[in-house]
Amino acid sequence: MQDQMPEENVCPRCGSALGEIETTKSGRRIQRCSTGSWNQETRKTEGCPYVKWFDVPAEKLDEKCPKCGSPLLLVTTRFDKRLKKCSTAKWDPQTRTQSGCDYVEWLKGNTEELEDDCPKCGSKLVLYTSAAGKKLKKCSTNKWDSETRSSTGCDYVEWIS
Repeated sequence: MQDQMPEENVCPRCGSALGEIETTKSGRRIQRCSTGSWNQETRKTEGCPYVKWFDVPAEKLDEKCPKCGSPLLLVTTRFDKRLKKCSTAKWDPQTRTQSGCDYVEWLKGNTEELEDDCPKCGSKLVLYTSAAGKKLKKCSTNKWDSETRSSTGCDYVEWIS
């Protein structure tokens, strides 16, 4: 008899072994098929494209739910969006229904004014920090028009690493 690998260590696409668990730049954990790899230059997967993403565990907060008083959880979605939700909220995938408290608060970035002037138009700069912790300096005249789905004002942006 041949030695069989445990099913969780086998690629469901090609049957090869899965590689080591890696951590991405954003802090997410992934496991690729051992026959596939990510090419930084072409920004494409070479070989088998299978990737297994691991959920980011919810973090218990010291805050209470405004609806029911239970503890709140800080949850990161698979698309790196963050939200606070009640710890009593449960999801049943079979019936596709929710039970428990339905409180959810999506976290957005925050903006603080800076003393620096914009090198393009001379207006003041602001420091924007996204909910995921990414920071950038941008012109204070730069706004988002949700109707036209485009930015308006000065387009100066400087990402801070």
